[in-house]
Amino acid sequence: MGDLRGNSDHEKLADLCGRTYKEQAIWFLNAHWESHGSDADRIWEYVQKCAELDTQRHGDGNALDEMMAHRFLEVLHETLTVMAMRDRLRKTGALSPTERPKLVPLTHYLLFKYDADWHYLVNAAPGNAEELKRAQALVDESARQVENARREEAPFKAAQEEVDAALRDVKAQEDARNSRTEELKLKSTQGGVVQQNKAKNELAQHLAEDPLPLRRAKITLEAALKKAEKARAPFEAATKAAEAALQEAEDYLEELKKRPGNPQGGIWWLERELQEQRKYMPSSKGGIAKK
Repeated sequence: MGDLRGNSDHEKLADLCGRTYKEQAIWFLNAHWESHGSDADRIWEYVQKCAELDTQRHGDGNALDEMMAHRFLEVLHETLTVMAMRDRLRKTGALSPTERPKLVPLTHYLLFKYDADWHYLVNAAPGNAEELKRAQALVDESARQVENARREEAPFKAAQEEVDAALRDVKAQEDARNSRTEELKLKSTQGGVVQQNKAKNELAQHLAEDPLPLRRAKITLEAALKKAEKARAPFEAATKAAEAALQEAEDYLEELKKRPGNPQGGIWWLERELQEQRKYMPSSKGGIAKK
């Protein structure tokens, strides 16, 4: 995220307001980290809510229309109307006295919410853009790898479920076979000689070969185990790649935090993205899908 474009503060503000909700939030946090860094989680939620309410562009959007902006304020339990917010922004100079925008950028809300100086905001130094650009690329790559791991998890989990079902079937068939074995053993010791001999013959035949249902269950289990093993390799490889990508991004951000002059808001934001990505790691590897 480089310098804002424009020859005046108003032009710079327009450039900032034209950037995505996320970029606006990061710029604000970078500029006001000392005073409002403690509200980073709340501002993160503002961005998520804007992306949710922006039915056209979602996270790629930069401003809500008046109806959705009003809904945004309602969700936050703000009693302020959009009109009242405009009036307040006019007083700060962020809007001219005659300006009636149909869209409300996140920056305008943050300026009002935190009673921030918009001149200071648009002239704040963005920090080392190249380092943050590299960090963002690492975070984006880790997101891609995590998504790939989750895709590979689906066929592996399905194969494992088939194995579990086949194991249950084999156990049920073995239990039935064992029950029949005990029944025939008992019969072979009871009744007359003819009845005992008949039972002994049946027992011998019974023990000589697994019954057809059990044979089928064992064949199904063997096939399921082979299928699961085949699906295991790409899943474990994808998970390993995701872990490595996450670790690389986390390590780089830790390195950036130690360097003076780097924007703390941007670093915090990328760390939060990595935290969210870990929630998306395959559930069988301890990940929890985001709700």
